[in-house]
Formats: sequence, structure tokens, C-alpha cells
Amino acid sequence: MNKIGIVLFNLGGPHSLDDIEEFLYNLFMDPYIINLPVHVSIRRILARIVARRRARKTRFYYEVMGGKSPQYELTLKQARALENKLKPVVDVRTYVGMRYFKPTIEDAYRALAKDDIERVVLLPLYPHYSRTTTLSSIQEWNRVTRDSFDRMKVLQIESYHNFPPYIDAVATRISETLQRFPIDVRENVHILFSAHGVPESVVKKGDPYKSQIEETVKLVSEKFDNEYSLSYQSRVGPVKWLGPKTLNEIERLASSGVKYLMVVPISFVNEHSETLYEINFLFRQKAKMYGIDQFEMMPALNDSPKFIDALAQLVFEKIKEF
Repeated sequence: MNKIGIVLFNLGGPHSLDDIEEFLYNLFMDPYIINLPVHVSIRRILARIVARRRARKTRFYYEVMGGKSPQYELTLKQARALENKLKPVVDVRTYVGMRYFKPTIEDAYRALAKDDIERVVLLPLYPHYSRTTTLSSIQEWNRVTRDSFDRMKVLQIESYHNFPPYIDAVATRISETLQRFPIDVRENVHILFSAHGVPESVVKKGDPYKSQIEETVKLVSEKFDNEYSLSYQSRVGPVKWLGPKTLNEIERLASSGVKYLMVVPISFVNEHSETLYEINFLFRQKAKMYGIDQFEMMPALNDSPKFIDALAQLVFEKIKEF
């Protein structure tokens, strides 16, 4: 049988400070992110203006993170670990396709075509389905591959928010992070699950993201006796987003007497600005100001063995459909 290609979809991020504006421009050009009823030529102008303005603001975020997003390197590690995990049982090759920066989804497709791959599994690194992430990536794949449907057989994994091995991977990461707290206070640690926000209008149109996030939180929290809550971060623009805001929730918890807090970036499977800057830098500072004695962020799943095992099981089951 011919080799199977596994394409890992992710958001992407700037490789240097000079890349920030282009990354943001690509992001704001996505109609699944910002849905404006305007001609594409007008969208390009607006996206460039907003990207230029926000690039100046977000530059500091990436300076704190060392001058770039680590997402490409981390996604590449995940891809290599997944390939190594699957190779003993199935002949696969992994590829990385970023939605808003290099290597793009089109780059991934060209690499597949060059390698004469005829069977492909699309694996979004978004456990929770949303039109703003998973669907956007799938539609971009469809756009760049519209002339190759007869040659490539493609299967896609849409979500795995309640997949037991994924839940186990998150729970293991939480257990590891709890070890950072003194043993006599661990049962008092409040676990705050922080997910990337989406506009409420997206959910009202039937997007399952919110319900899938809530199901994941329920399944994970059942494995612990700690108090927990859910909040949303990373809002952009004036529209109403899912709440409560993570920063507001941290303030509420502190005012209610919580002294030990773990933030779990539940919708992020590798580190980028939302974890390294927003949670681990900004929210950490605010938590101290609000009176939290110990603040810990659960590291993203990255290439942790249990997460790679979960991805491998997902892919292996999907491959059976060829």
C-alpha cells in the first residue's frame, strides 16, 4: 500500500518580529475570523490597516516570548513524534500546514504532491470544532486542492474533545502541574480552565465550540476533587464574546478567597502568545496583584507522550476508513 500523508493543521505564528504584521494581515483576511459584507479589495485594505495598528501593540508580546512564536517548532515536534509513533504499524509521513503563516496549508499540499501521496488524513490541532479554526482550515485546504480531488483520497478528523485518550492526556498534565503546589494545599487549588474565546454570534449560528469546550471541562474535572471554573480569553474587537473573561474570573476568585490557582489552557495544544504571554505573563502578574499566593499555568500538551498517543489512536482509527 502507498504511504499515507498526515497533515497537521494549526494556526501558525510569526517567525520573527518583522513577521508580525503579515501574520496578522493573513488572520484578518480570513472571513471565518472577521465576517464583513464587503468586497475582497476593501477587506484587503481594512485588514492591512488593522494589522499595522495591532502589530505595534502585539510586538511587546513576542518580545516577551523571545522575538517569535514557538508554534511552528512545537507543531513540527508533534508531527515528528506522531510519525515515529505510527511508523511501526502503518507507513505514514507527516506534514504541517499553518493557516496564517509559513509553512502554509498550500505548502503542505505541494509537499504531498511532490511525494506522490494519494491518501491523506487531515488532523486539525484543534480538539474542539469551530468554524473559526477547523472549518477555516478545511476550507483553505479545499481551495488549494480543488484541482486534485480525483487523485487524492482525503479523510478528515473534525474534533476529539471527548476522546478518552485526549481527556487522559489533559488530566495527566494537570496532575503533573499540581505537583508544583505544596502537598498540604493541593486539594485547595482552584483549577481555572481558560479557552480561546469566540464571538457569541458564532455560537448562536450553531457553532459547537462552546458545548464541546464545556464537555471537555466536565470530563476532565471529574477526575479531580478540586473546585474548578471555565472562562474565555483573547478577545478582539467590539463585538460580544463568550464569557466570563479569564482576567475577570481570576479577580473574582481572588476576591472570594482563592489563594492557589492553576490555569489550564484547555483549547490550546501547544504554546503560543495566548499561553506564554497572556496567561503566563500578564495573568500571572494580575493574579499576584489580586492576592493569589501561588499561580501556575499547566503547560500545553505539546509533544507529551499521552497526547501523541491520543493523536496516533485518532489517526489509526481514521486510516481504517480508506
